[in-house]
Parts: sequence; structure tokens; C-alpha cells
Amino acid sequence: MKHRIYLAQFLGILLTTFIVASCDSDDEDATGLVTTPHDQNEMMTIMHSMMAEMDKMQMNSEPDVDFAKMMVMHHQGAINMANEELEHGVDAEMKAMAQKIKTEQEQEIQQFNSFLNSYQPDQPMNMEFHMEVMESMDKMDRESDLRVLTGATDQDFAQLMIPHHQAAMENAQSVLKYGNSPEIKTMAQNIIDSQMMDIKELQDWLLEHKPY
Repeated sequence: MKHRIYLAQFLGILLTTFIVASCDSDDEDATGLVTTPHDQNEMMTIMHSMMAEMDKMQMNSEPDVDFAKMMVMHHQGAINMANEELEHGVDAEMKAMAQKIKTEQEQEIQQFNSFLNSYQPDQPMNMEFHMEVMESMDKMDRESDLRVLTGATDQDFAQLMIPHHQAAMENAQSVLKYGNSPEIKTMAQNIIDSQMMDIKELQDWLLEHKPY
């Protein structure tokens, strides 16, 4: 009987030792999620620079004009982010997405500038439009700052382009509601349609390439 008790105690000690050793091994093998501070992240620096430029903009015209001016700066921020991805990214799918965004938004900037050079504003400033746009920009700022960034260009590009696109879509919806120019409304609807698909692809990619 004593031998059985001693054997049971010995096996218990052996099992405990094995479990502890296994846990230690698992801890050593697990790398965990590595993050980078936002103020040291290049993709976030681009976002902050874009937002700083947009904060300087004086919104004092009718919705179509202010939307066009704002989207030129907003699109340029996306192009700068796409250039960062094209230069430093490694994932073929994200680099293709970056090239698509760059090509589309460079063309749209040309269209916005052409509109601004030819359009003669004849409507007063719309405060409801301006309030919606400012709320959308603040939301983008907050959501960007809540994103977990790893320092991996592909991951950070996908993470930050989602709130960037969401803000563009919200602003486009606002100008569809308050704007008057058929040209701007067509561009706004195109932005919504294109960037909605981009967001879905970015989300799917992030789900397949979790950094943890």
C-alpha cells in the first residue's frame, strides 16, 4: 500500500514538472504581438501630416467647392500612404491595392482640380454640411489613433487605409445630400462604390494575415 502511495506521489510530482516545463517552453516559443508607438510609425506620420494640412483649410464656400478642395488633400494623403506601401511593403496583394488606390486617386485629383478651376460658386455656405464633414474628420482621427500598428508596412497600410476610406465615403455621402453639382455628385458616388470594395478587401486581408 505504501509503495502505491509513494508511486502516486512520484507520478504527481513528475506530471507537475512536465506541465511547468511545457508552459515555459510555450512562453518561449510565443512571440506575441509586437507594436510600434504611433509617433514612430511612418504610415501614421503620413496620416497626421494629411490631417494637419486639412485642419488649415478654411471651409467657407458651398458644399461642392469645399468637398472638392478637401478631397484633393485627403486623396493626396492616400497617395502618400500608397507610395510608402509600394516602396516598403512586401505583400503582393497589398502592393496591388496600393497601386490601384494611387492610380484612381491621382485621376480624381485631376478631376477635382478641373472642377475647381471652372466652377463658379453661386450657393451660400451650408453649416449642416460643414458640421457633418468636421465630425467625420474627427472620427477618422480618433479611429486612426486607436489602431494597433506593428511597424510592418503591409499591416499598417491596411489598418490605416480603412478609416481613411471610411471618412472619404462619409464625406461623399454628405455632399450627395447637400451638394448641387451633378459632376461632384457623380464623383462622390464613384468614391463610395470604389472605396466600399477596397475596405472589404482590406478587412479580408487583415483577417487572413493577423500579426498574432
